[in-house]
Amino acid sequence: MTINPDFVAPCGLYCGVCAIYIAYRDNNPKFKERLVSLYKGEKGKGVLPGSEKLAVEDIRCRGCLSEEPFMHCGRCEIRNCTKSRGYASCHQCDEFPCPYIENFPMTIGKKVILRAIPHWREVGTEKWIEDEEARYTCPQCGNKVFRGATRCNRCKAQLDLD
Repeated sequence: MTINPDFVAPCGLYCGVCAIYIAYRDNNPKFKERLVSLYKGEKGKGVLPGSEKLAVEDIRCRGCLSEEPFMHCGRCEIRNCTKSRGYASCHQCDEFPCPYIENFPMTIGKKVILRAIPHWREVGTEKWIEDEEARYTCPQCGNKVFRGATRCNRCKAQLDLD
């Protein structure tokens, strides 16, 4: 298996199944618009700080550790913490889960982090990536989906993969 090191996000949110990355990779304007609406949240007040002014052009990412991360990933406290401690990821830290994880602003992201980091510790990086890739596959039709998907975009099956 070839591992893209830019996708091995320190928080445990594997970038290869991230909606932002997938929308950018596929240059999917409709998906990008949906993501802008999601991040802007109710009444445009922003799910994450700075999201109020988010535009379709901001939906771009080549992976958390790339030279072109999504705007929020580029300033992520978890990413900065692991880097300052010399860790590749939270899976190497004895303080997990820490306040950065406990206060993670996105519910699904926090849920995935709390699931993924212990699994990563147990199985190692390559198997963790294989398992994340396999997890985000529709059990009904085999279509690849993104983290957070609640319905398969091919067969419309209800999903609960996170």
